[in-house]
Amino acid sequence: MDRTERFCKIDQLLQERQCVALEVMLDALGVSRATVIRDLEYLRDRLNAPIVWDRERRGYRYETRGKGSPRYALPGLWLNASEAHALLTMEQLLANLQPGLLGPHIEPLRARIRMLLDAGDHSVEAVAKRIRLLQIAARPVEPGHFPLIATALLARKRLAVRHHNRKTDETLERELSPQRLVYYRDNWYLDAWCHLREALRSFSLDAFERVEPLERRAKEVAEKTLNTQLGAGYGIFGGQPDRTAVLRFTPERARWVARECWHPGQRSEFDGQGRYVLTLPYADDTELVLDILRYGPEVEVLAPPELRKTVRERLRQARAVYGD
Repeated sequence: MDRTERFCKIDQLLQERQCVALEVMLDALGVSRATVIRDLEYLRDRLNAPIVWDRERRGYRYETRGKGSPRYALPGLWLNASEAHALLTMEQLLANLQPGLLGPHIEPLRARIRMLLDAGDHSVEAVAKRIRLLQIAARPVEPGHFPLIATALLARKRLAVRHHNRKTDETLERELSPQRLVYYRDNWYLDAWCHLREALRSFSLDAFERVEPLERRAKEVAEKTLNTQLGAGYGIFGGQPDRTAVLRFTPERARWVARECWHPGQRSEFDGQGRYVLTLPYADDTELVLDILRYGPEVEVLAPPELRKTVRERLRQARAVYGD
């Protein structure tokens, strides 16, 4: 019986009986006296369990707590891959979050996450040591910008920003109505209505050179419209999809790609030679082209012709850099 199972058994005994003698716990758990004492101390000190020693009845019981007392909940018996990833990601995001809007609440929330990770016979330190989350190509955001953006987003106010468009190398003053913050591939983005372009746009927060909150009320955009225009195509700059990409991966690369989800609306199949054919919708090909190029000769663009031409031209340019 591991530690988390013992926690559940102790909790069951205390819930079922008004008072539980130590000898009863020893018999039910089948462990040493020292182990039971350590478990009781852990439940009380780390998980806020209201366990007290009743001198008169010579046993342990749950004490009734008043309103406002720390909440008590047992950790889950197991963490599956998605749960561990979610908790570790949350803990890492909170650890790296700049002080500001959520400052007073960060440490208690991190403590709660660490408690959930600290389950079974594995401490949170062991979990953190053995499971790593690597943030690759994360671009730092100006420390003062995030709280200003988050505050305007929640207060439904507009923002005046100076935005650097890296694609055109152009810097423009824009007025934005923030709609939602998105964390995607280790970077923060703001979905917003751009009053300069009179359209929805997605902006990388690290591209903001200046952020100033305004008192004007933000323009509201329906969530369905946001999802349709910004979340329907491939990638963070997807937009409303109007084209369909068909990619064919080699049998070797298919062993990996066939288990990946590139887009919620994708379709896939294996051809007669064991090659993996992936079909997905897109609008802006910027991110899609970069992902295709990652696989070099292990992927071929079958359609549409303009996407195939773009990838071929990029490969030609790369060859020109390296020579024959």
